[in-house]
Amino acid sequence: MRKVSAAPPRRGEDRRSWLSGAPPPRWVRVLPPVLTGAICVATLLSDDRLDIGFLLGAIPPLAVLSYGPLATALLCGAVIALLTVPAFRLDRPGDADLLTVVFVAALSVFVAFVRSRRDAQLDLERTVAEAAQRAVAPPLPERVGAVRCAGLYRAAQRGALVGGDFFDVRDGPFGVRAVTGDVQGHGLSAVSTVASLLGAFREAVLDEPDLASVAGRLDRRLLVDSAGARHAELFATAALLEFSADALRVRVVVCGNPAPFLLRGARATELEVSPWTPLGLGLADAGAIEACTVALRPGDRLFLASDGVVEARDDSGAFYPLADRLTALVTQDAEGGGDAATLPERVWADLVRFCPDVEDDVTMLVLTPAPP
Repeated sequence: MRKVSAAPPRRGEDRRSWLSGAPPPRWVRVLPPVLTGAICVATLLSDDRLDIGFLLGAIPPLAVLSYGPLATALLCGAVIALLTVPAFRLDRPGDADLLTVVFVAALSVFVAFVRSRRDAQLDLERTVAEAAQRAVAPPLPERVGAVRCAGLYRAAQRGALVGGDFFDVRDGPFGVRAVTGDVQGHGLSAVSTVASLLGAFREAVLDEPDLASVAGRLDRRLLVDSAGARHAELFATAALLEFSADALRVRVVVCGNPAPFLLRGARATELEVSPWTPLGLGLADAGAIEACTVALRPGDRLFLASDGVVEARDDSGAFYPLADRLTALVTQDAEGGGDAATLPERVWADLVRFCPDVEDDVTMLVLTPAPP
């Protein structure tokens, strides 16, 4: 089954810049050999001797940025050789100058060796961290039971795949259930709370007969975690959904989270759901929580977003008009036959245009009833 990535990169293939640990761009890699070749060509074509040999001293430090110790050593050897080849007329440096270049070359090889070892260790740690985060929030399946799924996740902390937002869709004996929410804080500091909540949700999907009881289970999980941690006051907002077996009805419980939108035809309508308090406050009495039941038609979609979307502001301080933008996008879909799987990406692109510097975790989830 094809998977839908829950954490694609924000801008480009790697959210890190090359000055922050990402692989250097191509122009940085080609700069040392290109500069070496340019110096050689310039000296060969010039009728007069050019005093540009000093530029060769920049080759070893530049090589350290992109190459390993062996390649750096080869470039350094080429630099030293060029300084002693009479044809290039660069063979007139003083002894002190030549020794300085040799010292810089040797130091560059050592630095390249240390950097390559450190890069290997960082790559290993990053791989382990990504595997651990994927275990907490695995990729969202394209289909769960009678519901098609499309999700998008952007963690606020650079380099992180999981932050303070969460979502999951699970099939169980009581139907397909989905959850999306936001825990206190964001970034890696909130990952443990996210893991705890998702674990409780996955167990409750199998055990609890009604959606309000699932919310109560999540609330109790946060209370227990808060009691076991000193000075911890954990809470989370969440929206929970439960689809009937034929996917023609959905029950919705909202605990402090933005209400879902019903996308029907060319309209985006926010569901009128009785809100409940956030999870973790000890108030989620399963008997008091009211679940809203919505009848669904073929082609309907449910759009859920975290507060990182609805609370994003532009330079003037205006909030992102999610309802208006959803209406515009679903109108485009109705006219051009757009795919629901791409809706989160299109909303994200529109959100970034509205607010280029989104500082909170962002989660979007589109659920489309699709009975077999």
